[in-house]
Amino acid sequence: MDESCLNQQAEKDVSEPVLFTHSHQQGCEKSVTKTLSYFHLHLISDATGETLLAAGRAAAAQYSHARAIEHMYPLIRTEKQLAKILENIDAEPGIVLYTVVDQKLALKIDEACSQMGIPSVSVLEPVLATFQSYLGAPAHRRASAQHVLDADYFRRIDALNFTMEHDDGQLPPDLEEADIILIGISRTSKTPTSIYLANRGIKTANIPLVLGIPLPEALLHVKKPLVVGLIASAERISHIRQNRMLGTSPGLDTESYTDRINIAQELAYARNICERNNWPVIDVTRRSIEETAAAILALRPRVRSDD
Repeated sequence: MDESCLNQQAEKDVSEPVLFTHSHQQGCEKSVTKTLSYFHLHLISDATGETLLAAGRAAAAQYSHARAIEHMYPLIRTEKQLAKILENIDAEPGIVLYTVVDQKLALKIDEACSQMGIPSVSVLEPVLATFQSYLGAPAHRRASAQHVLDADYFRRIDALNFTMEHDDGQLPPDLEEADIILIGISRTSKTPTSIYLANRGIKTANIPLVLGIPLPEALLHVKKPLVVGLIASAERISHIRQNRMLGTSPGLDTESYTDRINIAQELAYARNICERNNWPVIDVTRRSIEETAAAILALRPRVRSDD
């Protein structure tokens, strides 16, 4: 497989997108070499981000030669929160979509993206303009106005806060409060799947599995949460890791991180842990985040009935 490479920007200009290219042969030696481009898609929302995520994925699906590396930033309502996000975007430039009704924050997003030479699009603004023109009245511009402030709404917000606080192995003593705990080696979609589940009101924690490092003691003693292991093919994980590492410092050793033999050992370690603890395993190789979440939720009634 050819090494991945980053197309260099001659200068910052929105007409010259930052794309990660990857070429590989599929099947036998006579197969045609397929080249895919990867780009960063930053999604900034002052609410849960469901509307934005759906719009971004619907647009990205129209480009079969390019795949989006999604960066989701929900509940962004302050300049301090936004400043950190803009730093992340500057480090990994790409397309920026946002649903932020606060015009001051929206202006900061547009100005920053313009300075970076990348596009920014307010997904709701054209719709609001059409409504305003037709109804003859301006929008109230309330963040999350589409959400009814009922018990279900607050349950979802609580779940999202919990999930973000328990991402990547954080706060292991509180694991018993989770509804679902996802475990897996690096790049098995733990974080995006956790956030998707949280948007449905499910408190989700995720814990990375690292070869040779013992599991948190709290994980081995949980009673209430459903623990699910996520795996993928070594080829897919290697591919994602290679593209993820593009743009890191040239001197950084990433060979072992992206080596398929090492990844296969990591996967064997993950499977062994799940088998020993009788935790179900889901292969995410050919699943979207939504499909992975649906498979996880399908396990809950069975697990509960077995208790």
